[in-house]
Amino acid sequence: MEFVKRNFRLMFIGVLMLWALFSVFSFQLINQPAAKLGPQNQPVNAPLESPRKPFLSIANFNVYSNIKLGLDLIGGSQFEFKALPSEAVPIINPETMAGLVKVFENRVNASGTTEAVVQQVGKDRVLVEVPGANPQAVKRRLLTTAFLEFAQMNEKGEWVSTGITGADFKKAQAMSDGGMGWAVNFDLKPDSARKFSELTAKLIGKPLAIFLDGNLISAPTVKSVISGGSGQISGDFSVEDAQDLAVQLNAGALPVPVKILTERSISATLGQESINKSLWAGVLGFALVVIFMISMYRFSGAVASLALFIYVFLTLAVFKDTVTLTLAGVAGFILSIGMAVDANILIFERAKEEMATGKSVLIGMRDGFDKAYSSIFDSNMNTSIVSLVLIIFGTGIVKGFAVTLLLGVLISLFSSLFVTKTLLFFFVDLFKIKEAKFFA
Repeated sequence: MEFVKRNFRLMFIGVLMLWALFSVFSFQLINQPAAKLGPQNQPVNAPLESPRKPFLSIANFNVYSNIKLGLDLIGGSQFEFKALPSEAVPIINPETMAGLVKVFENRVNASGTTEAVVQQVGKDRVLVEVPGANPQAVKRRLLTTAFLEFAQMNEKGEWVSTGITGADFKKAQAMSDGGMGWAVNFDLKPDSARKFSELTAKLIGKPLAIFLDGNLISAPTVKSVISGGSGQISGDFSVEDAQDLAVQLNAGALPVPVKILTERSISATLGQESINKSLWAGVLGFALVVIFMISMYRFSGAVASLALFIYVFLTLAVFKDTVTLTLAGVAGFILSIGMAVDANILIFERAKEEMATGKSVLIGMRDGFDKAYSSIFDSNMNTSIVSLVLIIFGTGIVKGFAVTLLLGVLISLFSSLFVTKTLLFFFVDLFKIKEAKFFA
């Protein structure tokens, strides 16, 4: 119990490091069998992105990075869409655009794994970025309005709407039909299920048509009352068609038609080259900083280098859930590493001055941290204010740079004033260091 009390701060850092490690990386057995896609009568997902590649292979494990990467690092597709007025919506207003953005978000994120960016640009445009995606799959999924409705035949032999549409669906899933084809199974919302039951009761022996964007998909004859609120949409569907339709029905129909204004694709090869160069730049910069710190500050420089290593993982762990990392973001992150080292230099120089007056190592370090605190805090706050201004008024690359810089600066403040301090006092006590020569 006494050990826990004395080393609580150190144990806290250890727990943080474990959390950061398992946040940044995930591990999978190399020989683990992959799940089969679309077994008979089983739902399937239709991810837009390509399967991710392992970051590293160790023993029987593949190590995957959980950091979200932008288009310039992983490759992918970027589209700019323009909303078009229609008879139902003659004027494009903010409410229409908000609905369009929401439907796009639902469609591109339907697989639960795509880290897409969907944002309104200007009055009537939407920018969509999908890292690691097949551009044809993105266009196929987003361009279709996907307005589905059920229709019955009137006395004149014309199809008329029953009032039940895709908006009444609670859930839709792509399924194998048991043969060579594919279909979409659906469940209706409770109120809609009751209406559907009453409708099929009136249409026994008569056709019930299914239209998608005005095109007849199928018109099966109703043989009995469908009272369970479930049904199946069949047609000449390929697996991709069934998957896309299920995604579109779950996401909702587009409130207005859209057209593509610009299309841009970045190859995965070019993205991988950017990742490799960024990694080498980061590793080289980190190594040079470590060499400089150890050569200038000896023991304390070595401890600061360990704290810097912890800082890197803590920052990446925070990035995992807050940032889509781009090349500009990498630049901001590397700059924040330099600022983290700058804080340690201020502390060590202050500590050296205190030890030069004859104070002991422990007291000199304590006073060094206390007297350097205000300078470190003011410096970091100034950088944070500038970063906030860039985040508020900047866009695109500038904003990405500012976000990573701001997060890095805030975490570096914690790292220098808590992590470095805890490690330094722990190792000084562990090795019984009492001479100032170990610090310069």
